[in-house]
Amino acid sequence: MAKMKKSKERNTKKFSQRAESWMRIIVLIVTGIILVLWRYLIGAFIIINFFYSIFSGKRLRELAELSEIWNTQWYQFQRYMTFMTNIRPFPFTPLAKSMSKYE
Repeated sequence: MAKMKKSKERNTKKFSQRAESWMRIIVLIVTGIILVLWRYLIGAFIIINFFYSIFSGKRLRELAELSEIWNTQWYQFQRYMTFMTNIRPFPFTPLAKSMSKYE
């Protein structure tokens, strides 16, 4: 009876891991599209912040923080897609704001 229970648990874990592997295709498509589009916005933020800092002598902190959120999401996406974690990235989980402290 105990052997049967352990065998059933192993099969359940294998199925769970297999299902999570298939889920990565959906995450790749959905999150990948969002992050690629978001990357263009970040490029615009870089240019705006560059010229703003040249002419005003200071940076737009809000744009830098939005860029940090994108960096965090990209990092979580890469960790998930390379099987380092099974925690799904945005939009399948809440949006993580930052993985680092600001200067």
